[in-house]
Amino acid sequence: MFRITPVTVFVSLFLATSALAENDPVVVELFTSQGCSSCPPADELMHDLAQRDDVIGLALHVDYWDYIGWKDEYADPNHTLRQRAYARQGGRSMIYTPQMVINGQQDVVGAKSQELEYLIDAHLKAAPEAEVVATRSGNDVTVDVTPVELPEGEVFDVRVVQYAPMRHASIRRGELAGHELDYANVVDTWQVAGQWDGVAPQKFSAVLTSDLPAVVLVQKVGHGPIVAATKVK
Repeated sequence: MFRITPVTVFVSLFLATSALAENDPVVVELFTSQGCSSCPPADELMHDLAQRDDVIGLALHVDYWDYIGWKDEYADPNHTLRQRAYARQGGRSMIYTPQMVINGQQDVVGAKSQELEYLIDAHLKAAPEAEVVATRSGNDVTVDVTPVELPEGEVFDVRVVQYAPMRHASIRRGELAGHELDYANVVDTWQVAGQWDGVAPQKFSAVLTSDLPAVVLVQKVGHGPIVAATKVK
């Protein structure tokens, strides 16, 4: 006969919490640059985030440090625009590296791991607002979004992001000249599969541009909060 013990209850709760976290991971975006001498500790932290099931970690390399002697080979001007949009949303006039943005809402200096962990934990404990499931067949992706508890009248972008799990850089000039660095979860491409009104379940589709892994972010239009996210499976 199966007996329920305190250990059984603890294990069951742990597995349930882990499953929920994996189904509703927290998105952490790191804005970084190969031309930023204070970025390597935050880049190292992204390696740890990339191993977690309850977090989607994405490294967005920006281009505004390129002028000091080294052009970041993974930088994209659109990443800088995204960071500026987050700053406007947060009422800030300046952007900086390294910066981590959590679920499109709060930001922390990239290397402050304790503050970051506090915010991740708070989001993991929050009630879900929407659900998203994404499946892949070759380079075709199907996305299903379902509202859970969303305010009326808001519109959301369904963003499909591809990333390289690991990339290397041999930096020859600039503040990090002579460094050999590995970067985790480097964002490669972005596309918007469509917009969702958050009222009823809806299906979207997208065609990936490469074999790289992908994630889906459901984000309020205008670089607002990310209300759901998932890894494409």
